[in-house]
Amino acid sequence: MKYVFGPISSRRLGKSLGVDPIPSKTCNWNCVYCQLGRTRPLANERKEFVSTQEIVSEIREAVCQHKPSEIDWISFVGSGEPTLHAGIGRMIREVKSFTEIPVAVITNGSLLSLPEVRADLQPADTVLPTLSAGSETLFRTIHRPHPDLTFAKHVDGLKAFRDEYHGKLWVEVMLLKEVNDSEEELRKLADILRDLSPDAVHLVLPTRPAAESWVKLPEYDGLMRAQAIFAGIAEIVHPAKGTLDLNADENIVQSILNVISRHPVMHQELEEALNAEPKITDPESVFAALRKSEQAQEVLQNGVLFWASSSAKETE
Repeated sequence: MKYVFGPISSRRLGKSLGVDPIPSKTCNWNCVYCQLGRTRPLANERKEFVSTQEIVSEIREAVCQHKPSEIDWISFVGSGEPTLHAGIGRMIREVKSFTEIPVAVITNGSLLSLPEVRADLQPADTVLPTLSAGSETLFRTIHRPHPDLTFAKHVDGLKAFRDEYHGKLWVEVMLLKEVNDSEEELRKLADILRDLSPDAVHLVLPTRPAAESWVKLPEYDGLMRAQAIFAGIAEIVHPAKGTLDLNADENIVQSILNVISRHPVMHQELEEALNAEPKITDPESVFAALRKSEQAQEVLQNGVLFWASSSAKETE
């Protein structure tokens, strides 16, 4: 499949069938912690990058291939910003018409200042936008957004969406060592989040390979400080460990490349998935083929080995 991948284990959504409606690294932010590498150039114009109907057809096919218990959520996530696809509202509505599996949209929230984007996301069961900075300066340091996007516009868009949206709003805060884990910055964030009043706030950590090598996990003190300041409005969400569906009926190497082009995978998780596939008799030959493909790379992050897309390599 070209636009649908998984199901994969999600930190927040269990067994998540991913939907990638945009070309790789099509985004209006260039986050320092992005697991897919740097974004160049930035894009901020909404388009129908690929056929809306073709994506919906792939989702329908994937749902039919799996038992109901094998998919917890259908997640529009993208290898960039999914709301840049002008047809995302139609996709969500059509998916809701043929399955009861809940739909999530994982977004940076940068376009929620636009009424049409807020309308597009109304049918989703949950929307998961990002808010990792409490000031314009830090917003630009962490997210390096398109010039047309400002911190004030971002916060105003989140508040407007909160007022209109009837589904679950889960806000993600990415905590970075010596960037936004000080008491001053955390209190700024907490004030905005209390005013926004989301259904949940997920405090997450850069456990996967990041676009910039200087991005680090917060120290114990920083993590405890965040937990104290966010008490009552946030929970610490750690990386999920679970099953990875490689769809062994397809070319297994290509199936893995399809997943890691959007979502780096721990070596251990991939090894366990290969060992669980009766059609795979030699997992080491699969790893050798990945290395030979030149489309995959092994990355060590915080002492954990990941497989990621070669396009995510840091460039100067």
